[in-house]
Amino acid sequence: MPEIIRTTVYRLNELSDAAKDRARAWYRDGGFDYDWHDAVYEDFQQIAKIIGIRFKTRSVRLLGGGTRQEPRITFRGFWSQGDGASFECYYSYRKSASAEVRSYAPQERKLHEIADTLRAIQRRNFYQLHAEVSHRGHHFHEYCMSVSVERESLSYQAMTDDAEEVVTEALRDLARWFYRALEREYEYLFSDKVVDETITANAYTFTEAGRRFG
Repeated sequence: MPEIIRTTVYRLNELSDAAKDRARAWYRDGGFDYDWHDAVYEDFQQIAKIIGIRFKTRSVRLLGGGTRQEPRITFRGFWSQGDGASFECYYSYRKSASAEVRSYAPQERKLHEIADTLRAIQRRNFYQLHAEVSHRGHHFHEYCMSVSVERESLSYQAMTDDAEEVVTEALRDLARWFYRALEREYEYLFSDKVVDETITANAYTFTEAGRRFG
């Protein structure tokens, strides 16, 4: 015969500190089953486009049976050896990159530095440098990016001795910046403040011990 069991449930702000910690742990364990990094990815793609980067793509199968192309951008994080971010792309000079990066991301001095570095090395090579970045190895960090640099000179003029090293390090710096942006976003979304706000906004309820009810 069916029984009716009455249970008292609590909102987050009604719990003890220990119970709040348990409620937050529940949310952190299962609350990030969405692409929390989408905004960072979109921002990074726009920055890369400004700098002069065109990403290689991979085919992704859709539920309906079709496919779509997505950029070859990958990261793993955040606290294990080998964690990091990498990408595969083609790079060439964009005249307005330094100015546009400052306009798009005025507070990101590292991005300004990267754009300026690329502009300077391009100037020394008459803006004829092109690079291709491919992935190598089993990890996904900046040192897994294999960078090949060439100078497309009609007179077959060689690139300067430092060109490959400078372009390679600038593109790896961009991967480092991207990884730190992802890390900042992750830490923000996992912070007590944001987790509490999300739990409250969704009106989740808990037992007195902080276990999710329902």
